[in-house]
Order: sequence, then structure tokens, then C-alpha cells
Amino acid sequence: MHRYRFVLTRPLQLLPVLFGISVITFLLVRAIPGDPARILLGTRATPTALARIRAQYGLDEPLWTQYFYFLKNLAHGEMGRSILYKVDVLGLVFERLEPTVVLVLGSVVLALLIAVPLATLAATHRGGWVDHLVRVVSTGGLGLPAFWLAIMLIILFSVRLDLFPVSGYGDTWIDKLHHMVLPCLTIALSLSAVLTRSLRASLIAEMQSDAATAVRARGLPESVVFRRHVLPNSLIPTLNLLAVNIGWLIGGTVVIESVFAIPGMGQLLVRAIFTRDYMVVQGVAMVFAVASVVVNFLADVLTVTLDPRVTL
Repeated sequence: MHRYRFVLTRPLQLLPVLFGISVITFLLVRAIPGDPARILLGTRATPTALARIRAQYGLDEPLWTQYFYFLKNLAHGEMGRSILYKVDVLGLVFERLEPTVVLVLGSVVLALLIAVPLATLAATHRGGWVDHLVRVVSTGGLGLPAFWLAIMLIILFSVRLDLFPVSGYGDTWIDKLHHMVLPCLTIALSLSAVLTRSLRASLIAEMQSDAATAVRARGLPESVVFRRHVLPNSLIPTLNLLAVNIGWLIGGTVVIESVFAIPGMGQLLVRAIFTRDYMVVQGVAMVFAVASVVVNFLADVLTVTLDPRVTL
């Protein structure tokens, strides 16, 4: 059980990371040009009305005081009150949480369904035309902008073939999954390009390892060696790479939710930035940060569980 000691100490090590993220987010949001009170009330607002709004939301306080109130709210499980929506930020975030979670999980599943077969084909046909084709496709996928790929998929599958909705989220679960196919596919195509290259290299290394050679010496067929020994060991580095890229994956949801008009946290963040809704921006950024930290922590636990050689 000494291999799992990091489970007790790692959360304490992550607290400074979250604190630093909160400071950077707080300062960057305040550096955005514009006055939230004036954006809320319009250009014809009187100085008295502007002063009242600033006082109501604490915008007239010094920065260190505003940050102190922000930390105080976090300690009490609160994130303040939205200037635009006039509701608690935490409740607003939870309302938008489901579409983003579905988008992230769906993208990860599709990315693995794409990356594992392609990497397997490339590794088992190393040096052949299949291997070169997979490497070219995965390399090309790294350079495709997410918003451009989303628009191309909309034109092909929504406008011309009329297979999937152009935008929205839907009402029933079947309808929601139908709406999320193209958004998930957009992110998955970009993510699978990274995973395919990593998994291919891991598969080739495991196929040439001493452990695989020893298993072959026992007379087991190559398909059994690959399925029981090579592939499981190769997936561990890929899962770690996926955890490292979780921040990029979450950031990709911001663009995709805007393109497909999905009412998730990404779209909420974009609108909050344009309206200078400081509390919402801080709240969404902290939720994204906590999600990234938790996913990386779970990936470490999974790695130690699957590979006895790893100690953290």
C-alpha cells in the first residue's frame, strides 16, 4: 500500500496550484478593458446609477479587498453573484454543467474509438503504406483548427446530408445525444491525432519488449500476445497523455460550444467575458481548473493501479 501514499499528500500539493490559478484568473479578468456597470446599464446611465451598481457588487473596492471577498466566498462554497444574470454563480454554473460534461466525455470516448484502431493498424503494419497513411492523417489532424473543422462538419453532415442538427442541445436524452454527435466528433478528430501518434509509438515499443518476447516463447499466438500484453501496457502512457491534455480538451469546449450554440459552461464563459461579468468568469475558470486537477490526480491513481512498476 506504500505505492498509494501519494493519495494522502497529492491533494495538499494541489492546493497551491489552485490558489495560483485563482490569483491569475482574478487579475486577468480585471485587466479586461471595460466597466461591467456601464455595460450592464448602457451608455446613457447616470453617474449615480453606475456608482450604485459598483457598490452593490463591490467593484468600487480595492483589488485586494475584492480578492479577499472572492476567497471568502469560495471558503463558504459560494462564487458570488452574477452581474448579468443576477443569480448565484454556483447555481448558474451547475445549470450549464451537463452539456459540457457530455461534450467532454463523448469526445474522449470517440477519440479513443478512433485512435486505438488506427494506432493498432499502424503498429502492426510498421513501415508499410498503412502505417504511412495513418501517420500522415494524424499529422494533418494536428493542424486543423477546431472552429474550421466544426464548420466543415456542419456543412457536410447537417446542411448537405441532413443527418445531424446544426446547433442546440435538445430536450430528451436521445435528442441530446443526437445534437452532440458533431460537437464531440469535432473535438475527437483533433484529440485522436495526438493519441494515435503516442499509442503507435507505445505499441511498437511493447511489441519489441522482453516481456512480449517471453510470452511469445511460451507458444502463444501473436494475436493473444497483442491483446493481453502489448495493448494493455501501451494504453497506460496514452491515458497519461489524455490526462495531460484535459486542459486543452476543456479549452476546446469553449470554441465548440460557441460554434454549435450549446448552452454549456464554455458558451457561458464567452458571454461573461464580453459582458465583463467578473464573478461568472472567475467561477467557470475555477471549475475548469478543479476539473483539470482532479482528472490528472485520477490518472495518477489509475496509472499506479495498472502498472506495479510505477511509484509516485
